[in-house]
This record gives sequence, C-alpha cells and structure tokens, in this order.
Amino acid sequence: MRLDPRYLAVAACGGSAFLDMYATQPLLPSLRAEFHTGEAAVGATISVLTFACALAAPFVGPLADALGRKRVIVSAIFGLALVTFAAANATTLHALLVWRFVQGLFMPAVFAVTLAYIAEEFPAAIGGRAIGAYIAGNVLGGFLGRYVTAVVADRWDWHLAFVVLGVLNLAGGAIVWIWLPRSRRFVRQSSASGALHAVSRFVRDPVLLATYAVGATVLFSLVAAFTFATYYLAAPPFSLGTLALGNVFFVYLAGVVVTPVAGRLIDRLGHRRAVLIAIAVSAAGVLLTLIPNIATIVAGLAVMSTGVFAAQAASQGYIGVVARDHRSTAAALYITVYYIGGGLGAVLPAGIWNHGGWPATVALIVIVQAFAAALAAALWTRSTA
Repeated sequence: MRLDPRYLAVAACGGSAFLDMYATQPLLPSLRAEFHTGEAAVGATISVLTFACALAAPFVGPLADALGRKRVIVSAIFGLALVTFAAANATTLHALLVWRFVQGLFMPAVFAVTLAYIAEEFPAAIGGRAIGAYIAGNVLGGFLGRYVTAVVADRWDWHLAFVVLGVLNLAGGAIVWIWLPRSRRFVRQSSASGALHAVSRFVRDPVLLATYAVGATVLFSLVAAFTFATYYLAAPPFSLGTLALGNVFFVYLAGVVVTPVAGRLIDRLGHRRAVLIAIAVSAAGVLLTLIPNIATIVAGLAVMSTGVFAAQAASQGYIGVVARDHRSTAAALYITVYYIGGGLGAVLPAGIWNHGGWPATVALIVIVQAFAAALAAALWTRSTA
C-alpha cells in the first residue's frame, strides 16, 4: 500500500524543527565543565530556546492566517537552518544562548502552523493519524538532534554538530517544500482585530485553557526527566560519557512506532480517554527509573517517553476539536503555554535535584503528570467526532 506523501510531509515539518530543540541535552555535563558553571546555567541552552518559542508563538498565528500555511512553514525551516549554522560559531556560553534563543523564534512558525494545517486539510476521521505522523516526526527529529550532536561532539567538536544539524534542517525544508500540498481549505483572515477577538475568546475558554495546561505539564515532565536523567547517568556509579548519554536517546525511536498507533487510538477512543491512558503509562515509566540499574532506567525512560508522545498527540489534536476558527492562533497560544512548561522543566527542578537527587526529581514529575490527568478528566468533555 502506497504511503500518503502528506503524512511524510507533516512528519518532516515536526522533525525539521525538533532536530535543534533539545540538541544540547547530551552535552550538558561537558558544557558544564567547559564553561565552569552549574546545571541551571547550561540547562538554559534548552530553556532560552523554549521560552523564545513561547514568546514568538502569539505572532505566528495571525501571520499564517494572513499569508497561508505552507509559505510560512517552509520559510521558517530554511530560516532555522541559517541560524543553526550561525550557532556553530559560538565560542562562549553567552553567545550560544543568544543563538539558541534566535533558533526558538523560528520554531513556532513550524509547530503551530502545521497543527492548523492538519486541522484544516485532514478529515476528522483520519485527523488522529495525521497528528500521529506529525508527532512521530517530532520524535525522530528529537532523537536525531540529540544523537547526531552526541556522536559528532564525541568524535570531533560540538560546534561541528551544529553544522550537521543545519544541513539536516535544509534537507527537511526541501522535503516539506516538495511534498506538502498547498492548502485547499485555508481561508485567509487578514483582520488583526479578528485575531485579537479570537485570542480574547480562546483565553476565556476553560476547555482550551485546560488543553494548553495539559500540553505544558506533559512537556515539563519530558524535559525534566531527560535533562536530569542526563546528570544522574553521568555521575557515579554510572559515569556515562557524552556518546553513551547520546545512546540513551535511542529510546525515543520507540515513539516513532507508538505515536502513529496512538493516533489511531485517539480516533477510536477519543482524546480524553487516550490522554488519560498515555499519562498513566508515562508515570509508570518514570517510576521505573527509581531502580538503580542502567538497563531498567533506560527501559523506564522508554516507557515514560512513549506515554508522553501519545499524550502530546492527544492534546495537540484536541485543539482542532475545540477551536473552530483561527486555528493557527489557537495553536500558537498552545505553543506559548506548551514551551513555557518545557522551559521550566529544564531549570525549575534544579533546586530539587540539588537537595534530593533523582528520587525527588521523579516525585516532582509524577505530581505534575497527576495534575495534567486531573485537568483532562475534569474538563475535556467536548465531543471529538
């Protein structure tokens, strides 16, 4: 059976941006040593990017509503490639943080607009599958960004790793340019007042607010788990090096298989039931990492991350159920809250980590996940048909 190229194109949208999002994660212990600083300072190589995503996202929705989906997506991916090449020239932590921030400014134009494109161009009966393909691309891109960075940095230098990532960005942008069809159901909305009215309506919708909060807490848990698991595994008794830490991210590849399945599960069970199952699986996985054995920790991270990816598919797909117009704007607001949560996940647990180590960090993650499940259970009541 021939694979619909639209699914490959939306997967490439997510993969192209996620290549860069968490690329510094396996480098954190070595960056901490190179720049003679602490966990929170080098963790900012992740958080400044995610906060930049949150800052830029509100401006992306009205832009895409006025200019069109594909044009904005492709331009943002190619712009991201250029900034990634620039980041390769950073020689200080401050310079690296500046370029990471600029990278983050381009990313919402890919994330939010792709979500709007899926909501408009894919029929409701296969919307979950389209979201599943998009999240699978996110997963693959997130893995490749981390793994390529670890391999290149271990053998050569982390600066060269950013050059390789820039080349991969260009390749992803070319795939999207060629294979993503132009929008057929897009209705141009150039009125700024219309967008502002939509924002005002969205921020007063308790179901949309709950959806945004679920996304933020889910990303918080993922970023916190992998950021501080990196420090945990780099310290005795495990003492893993940069390449070995990069190998840990192979667990992400399970998400490439699981997420399309989760998309079908969403189509069958609905977003609410699917997200509750996914969060429960994710919490079980992070609890498994409390067993002090490398194989068990890696298995727990695999289970935890696949649950998170399924929960992301459910929460992102639910935006299209709740928002019936100005979907780029609705998705952009989601991205703002979502990446605030992710940015906090890279730095907020640092104090808990310093005082209670990995067990205290795990406890924080599980509490945050329980809060997300409670929100979805209470407020995700709208039909997904």
